[in-house]
Amino acid sequence: MVRIIGEDIQFQTEISEEKLTVMADHVLIEQVLMNLAANARDAMPDGGVLTIKTEKAYIDEEFIKAHGFGKEGDYAVISVTDTGIGIDKEIIGRIFDPFFTTKEVGKGTGLGLAMAYGIIKQHNGYINVYSEKGIGTTFKIYLPLSKEEEEQYAGSEVMQKIEGGTETILFAEDSPDVRESTEHLLKEFGYRVIEAYDGEDAIEKFKLNKDEIQLVILDIVMPKKNGMEVYEEIKKEVPEVKVIFTSGYSEDVISKKLVAEKGYEIIQKPLSPSHLLKRIKDILNK
Repeated sequence: MVRIIGEDIQFQTEISEEKLTVMADHVLIEQVLMNLAANARDAMPDGGVLTIKTEKAYIDEEFIKAHGFGKEGDYAVISVTDTGIGIDKEIIGRIFDPFFTTKEVGKGTGLGLAMAYGIIKQHNGYINVYSEKGIGTTFKIYLPLSKEEEEQYAGSEVMQKIEGGTETILFAEDSPDVRESTEHLLKEFGYRVIEAYDGEDAIEKFKLNKDEIQLVILDIVMPKKNGMEVYEEIKKEVPEVKVIFTSGYSEDVISKKLVAEKGYEIIQKPLSPSHLLKRIKDILNK
């Protein structure tokens, strides 16, 4: 966690003394927490405090009426709180929407929060956000408590069946939160990852490591050079290099069409961890 947030941010935890058992995939939940930590870091450019807290809560009819979501029952709640700049009331209702972002062009897509929202929904849980300008932000994750410890969560079973690997992957993505969480996921499954933050950086890092890289994953729309331009350049170095393109923005329809016409693999954002890992394995095994 310190690697993500930096040394100028104090990290602290408040863990419930009560045992809270949920059926969840630890890789996916780690990915959510990393996304939230990356957003907290960006909200505290001059330093601050990041707190992760766990507690038990009961969602009742009154809670559901007040918050507009929920199903009655006991939940484990994970709170991620920062002391940052806060979120404007005008935009707080849109932050989980894919492609909504307050970041400058080329500095991210907002897909990290959309992915986090999707993962929590996959676990039959809920995620909400509370924020005040100049004071900070708290994300609260509600995961249903398990009544039987021997229960198996279906999403966890799916992830457990996915094979990892030891190959080296060049992953080019201009959104820091998506890049960091995806790198963590790939490393969790054994892959070595070389990150690139724009098209030119991807070309440079491929040339430096071309004898080690077995697969490149390229965002179609990136600053400086787009994914297809990067691929055409690195093919000059290694003609048989394997590639996966990722696509998100609605305005890259023409680029997606050109890539698809050439028969290359395209994975839509937000990136589904299980789908991404399966496609990586399939392509590496070809």
